[in-house]
Amino acid sequence: MKPSSETPTYTIKQVADQTGLSRQVLRKWEERYDIVVPERLENGYRIYHNEDIRLFLLMKRYAEEGFALSQASEMAKSQKHSNLSTEPEESYADKILQELLRHGKNCDELELNFSLQAAYHRLGLEQYLTEIVIPFLKNVGDNWATGEWDEYQEGLASLVVRDQLVQIRRNFQYRDNAPLLLGACLPHESHEIPVHIILLQLMLKGWRTAMIGSSPAAGAIQSFVEKIRPTKVLLSASTTLPFEKNPFLMKELDDFAEKHPNTEFYLGGYGSVIWSDQLELQHIRLLGSIDEI
Repeated sequence: MKPSSETPTYTIKQVADQTGLSRQVLRKWEERYDIVVPERLENGYRIYHNEDIRLFLLMKRYAEEGFALSQASEMAKSQKHSNLSTEPEESYADKILQELLRHGKNCDELELNFSLQAAYHRLGLEQYLTEIVIPFLKNVGDNWATGEWDEYQEGLASLVVRDQLVQIRRNFQYRDNAPLLLGACLPHESHEIPVHIILLQLMLKGWRTAMIGSSPAAGAIQSFVEKIRPTKVLLSASTTLPFEKNPFLMKELDDFAEKHPNTEFYLGGYGSVIWSDQLELQHIRLLGSIDEI
């Protein structure tokens, strides 16, 4: 291929680097939503143009704003061939996300840390969580699920994010009289990052927080509650493993909650949503949103 200097072309890998979307996602969006129709070389390789990248970024933006992918694709295609001068300038968050994905793919722990720290200091905690951490983790999950990233790449990226969030929580300033909230993964639950994110969001609202990490020992939650007497307890199950491993777990915790009427108990996470029909909770409230806390 000898691209014209007037109309630059890009490989699918270059488009993936510029959009933060995996090659698998790009192909799926092309085939399922007809968002772009790339040109093909004689060997079958796809080539893309600036307009194609613009449409992918528009669809991505609409999807991140909450629109269904089918809606996001139609909204992006409605702006096809529109004047490029109306294209919004790439945001700082988009640039950082692309950096993070590149460093994560290369397993560059040092650069991941530098980029995350820079974003935190520039954006502040609230924007850092919503515009950097959560979108980055979603991309990491997508890349692992599609097979583009291996377990080491996914694990390293997640670990760096977790360590950053732990450090922020430790250094967070709160009032001495702030109410105390305990966040805890259920036994056999190893996904602790969602809890760190939620606790930081609650700290922005004035809470003081404590946390029990991933997969605590049986009875650890009860012992911790009796020791620190929190105002509220948030239990987390991102998977269904806690309920599968111990069918009596939630009955035990519900009975414990009944004996502590001065503490409000909540249960959240995707695993608890899946298992909700089988949970008969009287004293622990199932969460739909952190605003309910």
